[in-house]
Amino acid sequence: MLSIIGIGLNDAQDITLKGLELVKHADFVYLENYTSTLQCPLEDLEKLYGKKIILAERAFVEDGSVIIDQATEGNVALLVIGDVFSATTHMSLYMEAKANDIEVRVVHNASVLTAISITGLQLYKLGKTTSISWHDSDAPMNVIKDNAKLHTLCLLDLAPKEDKFMESAEALDRLMKKGFDGETKVVVCAQLGSEAPTIIYQKAKDVQPLGKFPQCVVIPGELHFMEEDALDLYKPLNNSSA
Repeated sequence: MLSIIGIGLNDAQDITLKGLELVKHADFVYLENYTSTLQCPLEDLEKLYGKKIILAERAFVEDGSVIIDQATEGNVALLVIGDVFSATTHMSLYMEAKANDIEVRVVHNASVLTAISITGLQLYKLGKTTSISWHDSDAPMNVIKDNAKLHTLCLLDLAPKEDKFMESAEALDRLMKKGFDGETKVVVCAQLGSEAPTIIYQKAKDVQPLGKFPQCVVIPGELHFMEEDALDLYKPLNNSSA
């Protein structure tokens, strides 16, 4: 059996009871180690779960052959930070397991795609999500333009294995070099799902490095008055340009 388990956004305690039960009965437990990062060390998970956890890099999960072989003979748990299908890699593994007649259990959890609602922006008004990478690309600006009056969630590049994460300030600088108006107000978020997330609503040109990760940026579209009231909570108190 293969269990694909979302473990939330913050720490070891974010796993659901259903997910924890599946982990405790697994012969092999992998933690996908390339789409996001938690706010706690791996040892915290191992202590609470009572299992040795193996870090799984992109090539290992995308190939899937080892996981499929092990799930054919025993129980395998793949832990995913956030929700299970926020990354297409995990759907591919799910489909491959099904094609091999392997029983698959899926346990959902909180994701940045829902946690972003703490900003006050209404989820049903989010358009297509985009990613801003360290590689030069016009794709993020194209998505922002296509979304028009809708909000655009921008996920930022990261390499957890190398302890490397993109700052919102860098991401916005990349957008501005592609023609994004620096006077536009944006929402910058860091460590969503934690007990003390950072959320700032200000002009793109004024955003400074935060030094805490992971981060994301939302480009607001047309705002409802309730969204405007909520975003007022996140204006920098001492920033007259915000």
